[in-house]
Amino acid sequence: MGFSVIAVPVVIGVVACLLAPETAQKMRTGITPLVYFIANPLLMVTVVADTDVRAVAGIYTPLALALALISAAVFTLYGVLARRSRAQIAVGAMSASYANAGNMGVPIALYVVGSTAPVVAVLLAQLLFLAPLYITVFGLIRGAESGETSARRRAGTIVRSVLNPITLGVVVGAVLSLARWRPPEMLWEPVTMIGQSSIPLMLLAFGIALAQQRPFAERSAIGDDVVGIFCKLAVMPVAAWVLGGPVFGLSGAELLGVVAMGALPTAQNVFIFAAHHGMPTTTAKDITFATSVLSLPAVMLAAWLLGA
Repeated sequence: MGFSVIAVPVVIGVVACLLAPETAQKMRTGITPLVYFIANPLLMVTVVADTDVRAVAGIYTPLALALALISAAVFTLYGVLARRSRAQIAVGAMSASYANAGNMGVPIALYVVGSTAPVVAVLLAQLLFLAPLYITVFGLIRGAESGETSARRRAGTIVRSVLNPITLGVVVGAVLSLARWRPPEMLWEPVTMIGQSSIPLMLLAFGIALAQQRPFAERSAIGDDVVGIFCKLAVMPVAAWVLGGPVFGLSGAELLGVVAMGALPTAQNVFIFAAHHGMPTTTAKDITFATSVLSLPAVMLAAWLLGA
């Protein structure tokens, strides 16, 4: 079900682009800022507010953050050695470490562990730490490319990047969670409805992008794609098994849940973030597509190896 929820909207986007390419391009151009500034921040408010932040911020969130940073570091090392541009390294590192926890993580966590704690921890690590970090890096790179050299301008770029709409949505949701308060239903229900539109809209935009440029069509990006896929589906789950067991003391279903979260595919958010900030999107698109296809076998292999 988690995979079909991803696949069907993407296919609809592809079909729309094939039937009406010019209209589909206009739709994609409009979807990106709509999701970035309105739908996704409201989704973060509702998701985090409905989560017990205190309960999941202990062992799982630091582990999820460590796994993402390890995978990003491996890709960054490759990018430096391969002499890729700063923009290519930044987008590749995010593609190799930012998981599709919202769609795929919830059903997998429920089936594997019987609890959403591991996936909520991934969401918190990504939304509170990784998203602001990558958006700040994107902003600094874009500023440097446009000639921003003064310390004041760089500081302004950092502040604007950290105070991005998605992070602000997470902060508002965390405050509501900690206060254990919900706005009136007549306000909360429309906010939830708009927030829930974020994921299908992102998937439609991703499908349109796939139709406009086939995956792995740019040969110069193949090396980056392969390394990013390897980091996402091999480095992260193996690191989860090593750190989750000996270091954090997890075992059984809990350890399998962490490993499964490590094997989740790359989130479509990476494509949206990169496109919005003017970063190269080819690697993000290719890695997201490939990991979405290969993630299920990776999760099943992890379950078999760990004796589930």
